[in-house]
Amino acid sequence: MAYRAQQINPWFGVGAAALVAALILGTLGVVAFHAPNAAQLGPSDWAAIRFTVSQALLSALLSVVFAVPVARALSRRQFRGRGMLITLLGAPFLLPVIVAVMGLLAVFGRSGWVSQGLELLGLPPVPIYGFHGVVIAHVFFNLPLATRIILQGWSGIPAERFRLAAQLGFSARDVMWHMEWPMLKRAAPGAFAIIFAICLSSFAVALTLGGGPRATTVELAIYQAFRFDFDLGKAALLAAMQLVLAGSAAMLALWMSQGQGGFGKGLDRELERWNEGSRGLDFISIAAAVLFLLVPMLAVGSRGLTALPSLPSVVWLSAWSSIQVALLSAGLALFLSLSIALAVTRFAWIESVGLLAIAASPLVIGTGLFIVIFPVASPQDWAFLVTACVNAVMALPFALRVLIPAVQDVCDDYGRLALSLGVSRWGILRLVILPRIRAPLGFAIGLAAALSMGDLGVVALFAGTGEATLPLQIYRLMGAYRMDAAAGAALLLAMLSFGVFWICDTWGRRGA
Repeated sequence: MAYRAQQINPWFGVGAAALVAALILGTLGVVAFHAPNAAQLGPSDWAAIRFTVSQALLSALLSVVFAVPVARALSRRQFRGRGMLITLLGAPFLLPVIVAVMGLLAVFGRSGWVSQGLELLGLPPVPIYGFHGVVIAHVFFNLPLATRIILQGWSGIPAERFRLAAQLGFSARDVMWHMEWPMLKRAAPGAFAIIFAICLSSFAVALTLGGGPRATTVELAIYQAFRFDFDLGKAALLAAMQLVLAGSAAMLALWMSQGQGGFGKGLDRELERWNEGSRGLDFISIAAAVLFLLVPMLAVGSRGLTALPSLPSVVWLSAWSSIQVALLSAGLALFLSLSIALAVTRFAWIESVGLLAIAASPLVIGTGLFIVIFPVASPQDWAFLVTACVNAVMALPFALRVLIPAVQDVCDDYGRLALSLGVSRWGILRLVILPRIRAPLGFAIGLAAALSMGDLGVVALFAGTGEATLPLQIYRLMGAYRMDAAAGAALLLAMLSFGVFWICDTWGRRGA
């Protein structure tokens, strides 16, 4: 590790980590300090906490349980278009929440395709609003994430293990019990913990599909405390409880991922499976996942395509605002994540600071910043800038998970050589690290920009009536029952989100 310390200056990363920690914990302290009275949680607040924990537990459990047969089928079946299918399964993670909600309403809503089919059979429609709707939406978003995590675990089993199992006459049940089940015991708990932490801080899903007294998450309760009661004490107390719950789950996920063993190294041979199990079951698993994840997106596209040419001018202005916020947010996320990733090569504990963002409340961060800004300027004039800063912090954990392994690999492979050649710190960063991490760097930038493009959080609390990002404009159109215009705006938002991600990712992979 000595060459890392000499070749890479870690103090920019330490400063970036300190800035993130101050932004998360400091704004929480500012909000609590400005609370006029000590807060106490009432019955509705405890109900929101119970609802948040219960829906997060069920959402994470269903996401992992459904991901296991899908990942297993993808790991042992080779077919044309498999790589593209795996890529498309990750699309819901980039899809803006408000767009996904519209797609789920088109499929599972009271007048949706599924409900109409159930009505023809004399069955009641799917209850999309409330607890059921929140869980369905969270499974929609997190099933691809769980599938990729578990599929990576399956890919980590060397081909030689399956060859040896075939020579020993293992049946499909034996392979599952002696090889796949140990892998699942390592991979599944970590996937469950990280998805549980993500679902704990849900806001936009609960705002659109929940919101009633019996379907309020902690983040939505914080929004209500700010928006309707301006009870800073209650908001700070709820945010502290969410920080403890989600932070504990995130740290548990990090501990599980670091403590995982493996099956040892293989010879990187092409994987061959002899005891493949039921082809019909694998086909059903893949087909069900494709229908569940892609049909809502097709529903939004089919309805929004006709309304796209007649969108009002305010939608296009909101789209331009979203692009500006996304680009600024991506730039800030790039600086923070790259600085922290470089510092992790010397101080491994710094990575845990980035995980605070999973547990933090973006509404509390935004409110704390506005309290600081208020004495010197109008908060509404800074709404988009504050939104970009908060979105950058929220995207930080995902960017770090992409960049840290890549930076560590480059330092391990080329650090001693750069040290022996006397390359300066700036030289190793410019000539060695940045060119070799260009592909994950482009992916991280695109991911941060896409997540910021579709965010409906701080801007919903502080944007003025005449200004809005595109997700907030869609929410307002839905509230005004202008569903055709909302569908067209949702399609535009999806195109912009995937477009900015594709541009950044293509830049990273081209010539890397």
